[in-house]
Amino acid sequence: MAHAAQIKIPATYMRGGTSKGVFFNLNDLPEAAQLPGAARDALLLRVIGSPDPYEKQIDGMGGATSSTSKTVILSKSIKADHDVDYLFGQVSIDKPFIDWSGNCGNLSAAVGSFAISAGLVDAGRIPRNGVAVVRIWQVNIGKTIIAHVPITEGQVQETGDFELDGVTFPAAEVQLEFMDPAAEEEGAGGSMFPTGNLVDDLEVPGVGTFKATLINAGIPTIFVNAADIGYTGTELQGDINSDPKALAMFETIRAYGAVRMGLIQRIDEAATRQHTPKVAFVAAPASYTASSGKPVAAADLDLLVRALSMGKLHHAMMGTAAVAIGTAAAIPGTLVNLAAGGGARSAVRFGHPSGALRVGAEATQVNGEWTVVKAIMSRSARVLMEGWVRIPGE
Repeated sequence: MAHAAQIKIPATYMRGGTSKGVFFNLNDLPEAAQLPGAARDALLLRVIGSPDPYEKQIDGMGGATSSTSKTVILSKSIKADHDVDYLFGQVSIDKPFIDWSGNCGNLSAAVGSFAISAGLVDAGRIPRNGVAVVRIWQVNIGKTIIAHVPITEGQVQETGDFELDGVTFPAAEVQLEFMDPAAEEEGAGGSMFPTGNLVDDLEVPGVGTFKATLINAGIPTIFVNAADIGYTGTELQGDINSDPKALAMFETIRAYGAVRMGLIQRIDEAATRQHTPKVAFVAAPASYTASSGKPVAAADLDLLVRALSMGKLHHAMMGTAAVAIGTAAAIPGTLVNLAAGGGARSAVRFGHPSGALRVGAEATQVNGEWTVVKAIMSRSARVLMEGWVRIPGE
């Protein structure tokens, strides 16, 4: 019996922020996978090792968590005044499904570095020493991201002393600007607040009715108060992810919130839209011990936030959710803003399971509508491996 040989595809395995993913240059993919569709999805699923009923992704590049089950496809931008087009695919671990509905803010930190190294940025835009400004078009959500990538002797600088909670080793700092982060194509008429309210009463059958801030910024996110659902905001992954009833509750909240935001029409559609929206719960500052054992002092924080991604509590914070946090915090009256003490603010430092993160946002109100010019935060990125990824030829 004849067996198809494995094929190999040029690829780079990168860490960006607190996530890892397999990066591809669009032109390096097999022809059938250069266009959206079943062939592309099948290829990427096989690369990552999904679907895996054992939920370990042993036979692929995935790391069996939402943070490490990711793919990125980059190409020279066809958008005016941009350098690179960035398409992100969140790969389900146990199902044959890739969610293309949102961005990954953490891997956004690696896009500029890859683009420069892959020759996708014009050489004239890269200094010999200094900072290269890479203009990224985020294809999933139709938004601009500006990455400030450090350059030393004409090459991307990856090492440095910038420390990021949730990442073990220091690296070079990459500052990201998420321009006009409200998701225009999402929800009711493209509004940052699709219901028209900063706070809604969200009714979730079997769970209860409680206050929620439903926001489209960075990524569609449902914010609720920790106390309203029986938590303190100091929880670590094991407190949530080891509790099937808690996970089921959060998924129910996510589904009903998605309908309320206009992202889906029926509750059962939430199963086909796993990446968005996110669910997060907030609380006033409190001291706790991070998952690394490091103490986190309430005095060093503005608020606490815990967020779920792909059905599990995230070990740190999704970059796009951090944009949503910064944006909501800048708008007086949202649950995020109130947890941080209320009032006008241009930046917050929030506690997450791995430590703390600072994010800033510039918010203005025009004719009664809130807009955000940009959200800013720093991450880091590093190439872990480069060469070829192999998959069975069929």
